[in-house]
Amino acid sequence: MSGRLALYWAPELDDPLHALGSQWLGRDAETGATLPQPVLPALAAAGLDLAELTADARGYGLHATLKAPFRFSAPYARLRDAAMTVAASTRPFLLPPLAPRDLGGFIALREAEPSPALAALADACVAALDPFRLPPTEAELARRRPERLTPRQREMLDRWGYHYVFEEWMFHVTLSRRLNEAERAVLMPAVAAHFAAVLARPRPVRALCLFTQVGPGAPFLIAERLPLLG
Repeated sequence: MSGRLALYWAPELDDPLHALGSQWLGRDAETGATLPQPVLPALAAAGLDLAELTADARGYGLHATLKAPFRFSAPYARLRDAAMTVAASTRPFLLPPLAPRDLGGFIALREAEPSPALAALADACVAALDPFRLPPTEAELARRRPERLTPRQREMLDRWGYHYVFEEWMFHVTLSRRLNEAERAVLMPAVAAHFAAVLARPRPVRALCLFTQVGPGAPFLIAERLPLLG
């Protein structure tokens, strides 16, 4: 099967972060609509193009990964049921305030402090959907650059198909491709200014988002928002 499924956190539709983040990336993962990106004179002066800097992130949509995209071996309804079981047993909680950070050269929104509830949700998503995951192809494994992983990360990759899980997992909302130092110096202040009005407050997490991709190169879309009912 060429399609993929992922479990993500995404801001709720009435959260201003949804509108601002979708505008930043140039696409709304809820509707699939293409959006005009902000005009940033500082980027133009530096010869940078926001559409190019955000191209990869745009394809995945505004999100933080809970279970990374995977090809699946069962009907969609069975995967949805497994995800619903996780959502039904998880109590809504508050996400700490967010801030833009440098994450290995990428600019991403990170939480101000660790959230045990968020980590527990990510762990549950990884385990619950894994029985339906097809093994990664050789090409998919190669893209993970296994030769650069720690022994523990390689163990995770072999067992779970992705290396940033459980204690290796980090909440992050990716907003750019990997940048060099000069690019990052220009883009980081632009990110901070664009999101300044919405990041400081805690936000309720009330749903688990099921994203789907119909085939290679296709954009990810929110198929369903599953309410947390615990």
